[in-house]
Amino acid sequence: MTSWRRCGKLLFVTADEAQKCLQAYKDGQSSESETLARFFASPFAELEYAKVDVDRAQRQGFPEVIFGAGKTPEQIIGIAKTLRQARQPVLVTRVQPKAAARFQKAFPESQHHPQARCLTLTSQPLPKKPGTIVVACAGTSDIPVAEEAALTADFMGNCVQKIYDVGIAGLQRVLSQLPVLRRANVLIVVAGMEGALPSVIAGLVDKPIIAVPTSIGYGAHFGGVPRSWQCSTAAAAASPSSTSTTALARPSPPTKSTVSRILQPNHPKPNNEYPLP
Repeated sequence: MTSWRRCGKLLFVTADEAQKCLQAYKDGQSSESETLARFFASPFAELEYAKVDVDRAQRQGFPEVIFGAGKTPEQIIGIAKTLRQARQPVLVTRVQPKAAARFQKAFPESQHHPQARCLTLTSQPLPKKPGTIVVACAGTSDIPVAEEAALTADFMGNCVQKIYDVGIAGLQRVLSQLPVLRRANVLIVVAGMEGALPSVIAGLVDKPIIAVPTSIGYGAHFGGVPRSWQCSTAAAAASPSSTSTTALARPSPPTKSTVSRILQPNHPKPNNEYPLP
């Protein structure tokens, strides 16, 4: 059962409906407070397990993205149906294969992107915006994270160019892509191991960089924590003449118990099958 929070008689305000609201106010058919309520109320669809923000596209230019991790297939499908009822495109991230199969049965027209671990569902792709986002990753093992970023940017209407396996162990690989890197408007740089690639690229270009450290690595990699610190303290970011590097890593600083557990000789290596930023 879906219930909609409405603003006046409107589910959400489109451009045509906004024009009608203003005309009604001008003609004296609507009070000032009623008109303002229609514009400033934030409608959402209330499900048993979620409050779906169907107005986000109006406020921010793109609808709510469904984060698939931790959700059941039924919950993902229910939220997607709500977004479709509101005429919104659907992007599901971090989705497991079984959930993806159930989703595609419910929405045969949807697309599964296994490497990016995403699902997309839309009637019509968004028009492309000017400019280019370059998504670069250090190693082949970082590709799942890079693909998620590239797919998300592309689905949101951006032109995306991908450069993979250009880690600093072979610096000539990065330098060979320098013209492409310098033409980009924004760069998303994904790296595991020591997480040095974002800092290296930041010293070569004058464009904004989003650094995405991953959990890929071995030895004293602490689940990706050191490289998130490295990206946050990159030397290139300290220079006023160069771009700033922003770390979007999720790992939290290790607790004492985590550190002691990782340093134990028999501590098993982490599962890197699905590296997470």
